[in-house]
Amino acid sequence: MSKIKIGTTEAVVVILTVIIAHSILSMPRNLIVRTQSATIINIIYVTIICTLIVLLICKLFKKFGNSDIIDISEYLGGKVFKNIIGSIFILYFIASSSILLRNFCEALGIVYFQMTPIIFIIFLFIIGSCFSNRLGFNVSLKVNLIILPIAFLSVAIIFIANAKNIDIQKIFPILGNGFGNTFFTGLLNISAFEGILYLYFIPPYLKEPEKYKKISILSTLLSGVYLLLCVSIILFIFSSFIATNEIMPLYSAARYISFGNFLQRLESIFMLIWIIAFISYLSITCKFAISVFKKLTNIKNTKEIINVFGLLILAIAMLPKNLAVSTFLETEIYSYVSIAVIFVLGITILILANLKKKKT
Repeated sequence: MSKIKIGTTEAVVVILTVIIAHSILSMPRNLIVRTQSATIINIIYVTIICTLIVLLICKLFKKFGNSDIIDISEYLGGKVFKNIIGSIFILYFIASSSILLRNFCEALGIVYFQMTPIIFIIFLFIIGSCFSNRLGFNVSLKVNLIILPIAFLSVAIIFIANAKNIDIQKIFPILGNGFGNTFFTGLLNISAFEGILYLYFIPPYLKEPEKYKKISILSTLLSGVYLLLCVSIILFIFSSFIATNEIMPLYSAARYISFGNFLQRLESIFMLIWIIAFISYLSITCKFAISVFKKLTNIKNTKEIINVFGLLILAIAMLPKNLAVSTFLETEIYSYVSIAVIFVLGITILILANLKKKKT
């Protein structure tokens, strides 16, 4: 059992940090590309589906106390199966965060640092993440408690400040490309709720394990509200945004904001907030990847491998030859992989473990 214990609010913040990190880049645009003008209805629909899935996950976890998905995997199939599943989750943590980091740093390079080699920008984020993890998980959580509400509020401000640019007519036709596209093909948008993955790992960390269900539902609903805000900004403001290759649509929306002659070009403030939020996301991802690695190897001092994981993220982030390749991985491949890992693999393990529990 983990010695580090987190409260209800901190646990919700961990999950929302993941959603915010993904929304900074092209995720809102990708959702709109898939379901067009029906995206708002689709997000509401997908949020309901995710809430039902989360309720199922909570029910499946009930019989396993404070165990996480790795402990349950060992119960289900022994140490070999535990090592296989643990390795899959570590790979997912590292690979997904690496690709996201590459795209975020590419965007920063395009906007602010055109003459700076991409590896230097990425390296700075790795240093920030490793430093945060060396300070301890509790320090990262305290930073998250400050920065996440600000990041959440920043998106709300972008929406409100762009009120004059909003065109409600863009919600029509209400079902976009049709009922099937909205409610069946659009189910792929469930991949936007990647924070659900962390529900498999937080039980051992909770100060009040009995509030696991509350944490799960609250974080899912807040994620849905946040995604609605992000999607509404892009859908209502940009007339042909879905046809562009813009990598940071929220940043583009922030550039429209001005409050008179004295408060203009506020997008740099938003970018600073998002940079800190992104470093927090990297720290959390690294923390859980290292935690899984610790369970697989039984090492005592995890501080010794923080830099190793940081360098591993750096190496994978540099694998794509260019922005086009890394963007393709994020926009085309990521959705299917995340659905397979989060909603298929994780739930299948829990169901099989519960069936085994009934037989014993």
